[in-house]
Amino acid sequence: MLQGIVRESILKSGTNALRKDGYLIANIYGKGIANINAAFKENEYIRTVRNKETLAFPVSVDGKEMNVVVQSYESHAVTGKLLHVDLMIAQTGVLTHYNIPVSTTGTAFGLKNKGLVNISKTRLRVKAAIENIPNSIVVDVTPMDVGDSRLIRDLAKIENVTFTDSDRVAVVSIIKAK
Repeated sequence: MLQGIVRESILKSGTNALRKDGYLIANIYGKGIANINAAFKENEYIRTVRNKETLAFPVSVDGKEMNVVVQSYESHAVTGKLLHVDLMIAQTGVLTHYNIPVSTTGTAFGLKNKGLVNISKTRLRVKAAIENIPNSIVVDVTPMDVGDSRLIRDLAKIENVTFTDSDRVAVVSIIKAK
C-alpha cells in the first residue's frame, strides 16, 4: 500500500521543499469528502501505479486508508518528471466519471496491406460506479482492413456503464502507411 503524508503548507515554498526531498504533490478528493493535500515519495508512487492491476489502488494518508483513481496529472514539459497528481476517492455505489484505457487484441487484416493500427482514443470517458468499471476496454482488430475504424457505438455495451463521449468518435482505425 502506498504511504503518504499530509502537507502542512500549501504555499509554493513548502511545495518546492517537498519536491526537493523527492516527494510528489497530490490532491485527494471525493464527493462529500473534504480535500486532502498530500505528498507521496515519487519513486514509490510511480512503482505503485505501474504495477496496479485495477483502475483503483489503495493509499494510506495520515492513518486513513482509501482506494483512489488517478484523474489527472501534470508533468514537466522538458524532463517529463511528474510534478502534481489529482487522485479521486473511489466510493462504492457513487456514480462518477472515469477514464478507462483502451487496448487492442488480435492482428488486423489490414497490416498485410501495408496498414498501421492507430488508437485515436487511448482512454474513454465513462460514467459508472467503481464496482462496475472494467480494467480496460478491449477492441478486437482482427477483421479490420485499411480504412476501417471502430467507433464508440460499435463497442460492446457494458452493463451499468455509460460512455459519455460522442458515439461517432473513432476509437481504433487502420490507416495506410506512408
